[in-house]
Order: sequence, then structure tokens, then C-alpha cells
Amino acid sequence: MSEEVNVDVEYLTRVEGHGNIVVNAKDGEIEKCEWQVIEAPRFFESMVVGRNWKELHHITSRICGICSIAHTLCSLRATESAMDVDVSDQDILLRKLALHGENMQSHVLHLGYLVLPDFMGAGSVIPLASSHPEEVKTVIRVHRLANYISELIGGRTTHPQRFVPGGLSKIPEEDELVDLKQRLKESIDDLNGIADLLEDLSPKLPDFTRETEFISLTSNQDYAFYDGMLESSDTGKISSGEYLDYIDEYIVPQSTAKYAKHNRESYMVGALARLNNNYEQLSPMAKEVAERFDLKPVTHKPFMNNVAQLVEVVHNVEDSMNMIDSLLDRGLESQEPYHQPDVEVREGRGVGAVEAPRGLLIHDYTYDEDGVCTEANAVIPTNQNHANIQLDMEKMVPNILNKTEDEIELTLEMLVRAYDPCISCSTHYLDVEFVE
Repeated sequence: MSEEVNVDVEYLTRVEGHGNIVVNAKDGEIEKCEWQVIEAPRFFESMVVGRNWKELHHITSRICGICSIAHTLCSLRATESAMDVDVSDQDILLRKLALHGENMQSHVLHLGYLVLPDFMGAGSVIPLASSHPEEVKTVIRVHRLANYISELIGGRTTHPQRFVPGGLSKIPEEDELVDLKQRLKESIDDLNGIADLLEDLSPKLPDFTRETEFISLTSNQDYAFYDGMLESSDTGKISSGEYLDYIDEYIVPQSTAKYAKHNRESYMVGALARLNNNYEQLSPMAKEVAERFDLKPVTHKPFMNNVAQLVEVVHNVEDSMNMIDSLLDRGLESQEPYHQPDVEVREGRGVGAVEAPRGLLIHDYTYDEDGVCTEANAVIPTNQNHANIQLDMEKMVPNILNKTEDEIELTLEMLVRAYDPCISCSTHYLDVEFVE
């Protein structure tokens, strides 16, 4: 064991946004162990106050360039709840299909471009394009398919334009859905190839466990991404409108992002939380992949979040094919381009909850009688994970102090990357001290 350990990771790489890792230890005693979020705050909740009900989903989709579909749909669900707007079964299926596309898009990007280099001893994906070209090409093919789904349903890959209060302004053609199903079917070989690769590399996953609480949407009908109740692995289920009973946000000195807790000092959201709470709703192929890694509920190993992401991508593909069959069997109800559903504007408060790739996402709006937003709250997945990352680090560090500083640094970087944090999206807090 080194007499002194000083790890200072400034601007952790291969994550979205800016975060630091600081560990100082002397003679085996830890003096400092912090996951620091130093991203400049943004104020989307304030931006939407005073804005018309038709504008909010366009504004809030800009919270994230990776999870823009989730933010759009969560925002719409809050508005639709406030104004008691019904959405047709067809449009719900199309929205779910878009969420599948975005989840695939994000998970494949994370696994293939951000995590894979850690297991292959590379600093980035760039050298892997030369050393492992076929593996990289496989990742790119699946990522392109996910982009195509997002574009087909949402109108473009990022910041979709076709989702509107009450439905969609434009829907795909039946032949486009037939073509998409074929593309999804053809991607299964690539997914098996990615699973083979990750299985070969899985011995390099650090064997670390810390029991925690898991919170996600849950449903008896499906593996919940678009709708459902909130479920805590500790305390059970509540409606999404009661989310404040589960999510206690608070601030800490080293972070411009809020932290969150519920029944314990922290909880986890994201792919592993969803899998732990909804395992039985996974598609058959997804369960087969989970079984290859002995991944079953309840798993308290944060590094298995990467494997859970792969399992979800397989589920996304298989469930998307089933949803396309459902849409085609019933026949698409035609509508004119630039369709705008009728909405009766009214005063009220609405809460929307969906699963973004990184976990539970909530939007909460209050509107006046003219449909102008008077109050808003957005609860971001990553800010719900920050406290869990911090506590994981605090438990892990004493067990790895016998390693070199470089090894400690890499292990902690891998821990943070396992959560796939979207740090910029989570920075919603600024403490302002006025000095006379």
C-alpha cells in the first residue's frame, strides 16, 4: 500500500458533461473521497415559466441532446395530464416505439464508444477502429438503426418535431414500418455479436457490490418505459403523481447538481434498476442474454448496469417488432400531415413520468386558465444517481488502496462510467450568496 494516494481526475472523459473524482489517503486513512459535479447550472424550469402550453415540449427537449425524445414525451405527458388530453392507442404505440429507438441509441453509444475502450486497454474508441474494426462496425450498424428509428417516428434523430400534445403531427407509412421491422430482425445477429464480445470481456468487470435501493417505472402490461407506477425495491409502488413522496432532492457542497434519496441515503435509477424491478416483463431474447451473464434480480453490482443496458437493447428490438406487428394488424388510421389534435386549454397541474435511457424522468407543470405555465419541476435521472455514485466510491476506495494510483483512478472512472451519467442535464442548482 502506498503511504499516500492522491487521485485528482479533472474533467472525467467518456461521459456527458464535466465531473471530477478526488481521492486523498495517507497511511491507509482516507482524508477525502468525492464525486464532484462542477458543470455550470442551467435553469430550464425557469425558462418554461410564462410560456404557452404548445411550447414546453420543444423547449425541454433541449435539456439533453441524447435523451431528447424522453424529455419531449415526458413533457407532453405532463401537459396532457394537466389538460386531461387523451392520446390514441396508435399514437401511444408510436411513442413507445420512439422511446425504444432512443434507448437503443443511447445504450449502444455508451457500450460501444465509451465503455468498450476500458475493457480493451484503449483511451478511446478511435484506436479500436484499427485494432478491432469488425467489432466497431457492428456497434455502428446498430447505432445507425437506432438513429433511423428516432428519425422515422420523431421526424429527426435529435429534438423530435412530430410529437405534439394529443398525438403526432405526422405518422409513418405502413411500408416504412414493414421495412423497419425487417431492419430490426436483421440486427439480431449484430446484437448476438455484441453479447459475445461483452461476455468475453466480462471477467474484466470489477467485482463490486453495495446494496442499495432501486426506483423505476413498473407495469403489469409491459417492461415500462412510457407509462406505469413508480416502484421502489424497498417500499413498493405509488402513482407517478405522488413522486415527491419518493424523491427527496437535496444539495451538497461539491455539486452544482442536486442529489436525491428516498428510503436509504441513496438509490439507483437506470437500466439495472428497471431490470431489477421489471425482470419478468423482459422479452424472451432479452432474458436469454441476461441469463448468459447470470444477471437476475435483485443484483446490487453497479458495473452490471452495462450488461443491463445490452439486455435492454435486445428487449427494445424484440418488443419493437411486436409493436410494429400490432400497428400493422390493426391498420394505421390515416391523418393529414401537420395534424394538430384538438386540445381544450384549461387550468391545472400535471405530472409526466417516463424512463429515459439513464433512468426515471419526471416533468411537473402547473398551467393557468390561459394555458401559460406558472410553475415547473424537472427531475433528471442522473441527479438521482449522484448520491449512489458517491456512496459506491466511499465503499470501494478502502478496498482498492493497495493498487497503484493509476489503477485506482481507472477503477473509479469505470465506476462512474458504469452509471452512464448525463452530467449537464442534472445541473439545475446554483447557490447564490448576496454580499452587501
